[in-house]
Amino acid sequence: MSLADPTLRVNDRAIDAAAAVDIAALRSDVEPWLSAIFQSEHLALLLGNGFTTAIAGRAGCPPVPMGMVDIRIEHADKVQLRAEQLATAARRGEPNIEDQLRAALQLEGGLDVLEDPGASQWRDAIGEALAALVTAVLETERAIHEAIAERSDEGEAAAQDLISFLLSFASRAASRERLNVFTTNYDRLVEYGCDLVGLRPLDRFVGGLAPRFRASRLEVDMHYNPPGIRGEPRYLEGVLRLTKLHGSIDWRYQDQELRRGALPFGASVADSDLAATAYESLIIYPNPAKDIETLEYPYAELFRDLSASLCRPNSALVTYGYGFGDDHINRIIVDMLAIPSTHLVAIAYEDTGGRLEAFLKRNGRQSQVSLLVGRDLAGLENLVKYFLPKPAIDTVTLRQAELLRRRAVSAAGDDTITGAAS
Repeated sequence: MSLADPTLRVNDRAIDAAAAVDIAALRSDVEPWLSAIFQSEHLALLLGNGFTTAIAGRAGCPPVPMGMVDIRIEHADKVQLRAEQLATAARRGEPNIEDQLRAALQLEGGLDVLEDPGASQWRDAIGEALAALVTAVLETERAIHEAIAERSDEGEAAAQDLISFLLSFASRAASRERLNVFTTNYDRLVEYGCDLVGLRPLDRFVGGLAPRFRASRLEVDMHYNPPGIRGEPRYLEGVLRLTKLHGSIDWRYQDQELRRGALPFGASVADSDLAATAYESLIIYPNPAKDIETLEYPYAELFRDLSASLCRPNSALVTYGYGFGDDHINRIIVDMLAIPSTHLVAIAYEDTGGRLEAFLKRNGRQSQVSLLVGRDLAGLENLVKYFLPKPAIDTVTLRQAELLRRRAVSAAGDDTITGAAS
């Protein structure tokens, strides 16, 4: 199987998407299948950098640049070589800033052990790189927000696609468990979309002014009793659980606690102390945390949430914009697929570096995997318009379909009676 061409596979059946002239014609195959999957007992959504890139593209904004930054101090060439090796091992192609930071942190730690004066230089360089990353993320957030606030055509399209995308997943029947959203992105685009549409994201942070991260996963939820029914509580609609696996630009480690700072969406870097104190306090992965407690906390808790959500019977995972380049996430997905009743839906604009294809070949289980790969299939506009289920818990449509079915049966019965009489 090659994913270089547009690839569509649903219900263990490959469909020739490359030969399809009309993408809308594929809706009858894809939308019902996704609708059934979205109403699985347990549903999780994993978003990668491609999600932010897609929304930014719809808004006419540049995506977050993830390329390496220019560092010109001693051993910079060694760090670049190590970053290239890390990228090659992850089948990422060109190394990005995360690879560079991992390599730089390894070097800085070694120099610190050796009490080499160069450690302080690398500490400053890492802080500047983190600050540059914060600046880039905030600039992309600000560009998206301005395009939507100005109500330009591109901004309106981005807002509608973002709202429809989130609602398609979050609109689950009240008897089902909450949608679990996982993201490797540092930006706050999911939270911004929840604000636009009125969804309530639940995470591990507790508090109002300076929410604190809690190791215990509080099952705080809301429900109501339907009119006329006693003793059968139902979940309130419009609630999801959000887990940011690699941290966020507004997470800070301060006073031995992990807190979420009050950082507006797309704020100017000058309005935040995150850039100035990035090395000491910013919690994104990888980070320069010095003690083992911070290295494990909060990431161990976040990945425990991921494994607990996915690795259980009747669970479905949908990935969008995730490039299958993180082995620590891929291992959990492999464990999930070891359970026969689970299912993976991989939606990707392209298979960068052949990582998705390699993942599928290495782990098999093709009958438990559905694919939508290619710009015409996974492009956000077509995805929302043709393939994702209607973003509503639509009992009206269900009743309409039932009425039409009954009328069709009744009409067929009348024709039979008329034919017999003649």
